Amino acid sequence: MSAPGLAGAHYPVAVVGGGQAGLSVSYCLRERGIEHVVVERNRVGHEWRERRWDSFCLVTPNWQCKLPGYPYQGDDPDGFMVRDEIIRYLEGYVAFFRPPLIEGVSVTGLRRGVGGVFELSTSEGEFTADQVVVAAGPYHTPSVPRMAERLPAGVEQLHSSRYRNPGQLPEGAVLVVGTGQSGCQIAEDLHLAGRQVHLAVGSAPRVARFYRGRDCVAWLDDMGHYGRGIDEFDDAGAVRMRVNHYVTGRDGGRDIDLRAFARDGMRLHGRLTGITGTGTGDADGFDRTRLEFADDLKVNLDRADAVAEGIKDGIDAHITAQGIDAPEEPRYVPVWEPSEQASSLDLAAAGITSVVWSTGFTRDHRWVEIPAFDGRGYPMHWRGATSTPGLYFLGLPWQYSWGSGRFEAVGRDAEFLANHIDVSRRMADVCGTLTGAPSELASALPIG
Repeated sequence: MSAPGLAGAHYPVAVVGGGQAGLSVSYCLRERGIEHVVVERNRVGHEWRERRWDSFCLVTPNWQCKLPGYPYQGDDPDGFMVRDEIIRYLEGYVAFFRPPLIEGVSVTGLRRGVGGVFELSTSEGEFTADQVVVAAGPYHTPSVPRMAERLPAGVEQLHSSRYRNPGQLPEGAVLVVGTGQSGCQIAEDLHLAGRQVHLAVGSAPRVARFYRGRDCVAWLDDMGHYGRGIDEFDDAGAVRMRVNHYVTGRDGGRDIDLRAFARDGMRLHGRLTGITGTGTGDADGFDRTRLEFADDLKVNLDRADAVAEGIKDGIDAHITAQGIDAPEEPRYVPVWEPSEQASSLDLAAAGITSVVWSTGFTRDHRWVEIPAFDGRGYPMHWRGATSTPGLYFLGLPWQYSWGSGRFEAVGRDAEFLANHIDVSRRMADVCGTLTGAPSELASALPIG
């Protein structure tokens, strides 16, 4: 269902962003009879459609895809949705409850006007709202380090968000920088296609796909891991910034074992710390450019393995405590160890013709003209509610729990905020304006 035109309109609630977070809170608002509008810059599913590679699939099993009122609809709950299935899932959600969605409109400014009403500037004009949910996600601008400028002009460079398949890259070896989920999965995609891959390994942890007869995600879910709130951690700020564990759902799910890749021909290096050379190149676009790596490959591999084994320790303890009959399984034994590594690599001698920067994203909330951010630009909030009455964030990593930025728990966060919005709206009807900080409103909420 299309919403009416925005210019000059006023809504009780405006939701900025039509991804899984924005759609989830829209469903929850509709369930409460709260009029609202959802404004999406592109089409629903744009991030999955345009920023994921061809072989992309979720690393969480399908049974964890449970947006409000719309659990996974397929016949493979233990499988892993591939990119096109994810898009169809979101499109099916829109068809299911027909949100008041406007697509193809960018919100370019958000400020608080006279009387506390929010003023939103868009590519289609300005409108106002009593309350606003910013559900635009955390991954806005691809992040590429400045050292990339020192690569020769003849080297193809692209961010992981623009990688699609091995065939889009020129012949020759490929350097993948970064070993979060994207970096490891792209390195695997290239490796399986027979490309020579050089991988700059960072400090991201890993997790086994299966252990003792089940997906590790299923064990952790039983153990309450995914319901644990951020307020249960002593280092909440650090938890929010943690890198995800690397694993894959490809071909039914399996470990990503960088040591096995190295055994089979992938070249592993420590963190990329610098690029030396003029970047001007010879007739073929190359000069004597050298890649400089930190001497931390062994440390990074060992730490990633230690995290994976520590998770298994927790699963073992859970099985014992609950008296569960589960098959025994031998522990991981490293299949490859790094020898003494050179600290630098000649780009041309290695035959590297392209670089994939799997170096993450930065947030860009400059359009939010309200002092709701800390010194790092992270929204200051309590379970998504800010100290500015009526302003909320949704879909942030670890907004409240591990699944806050994923299909697994974004619905729980949406329910919480919808209740918060409903209470605020009813209080405003009584008091004449939105009042109360998040902590003051908490006691009125029906859920914790």
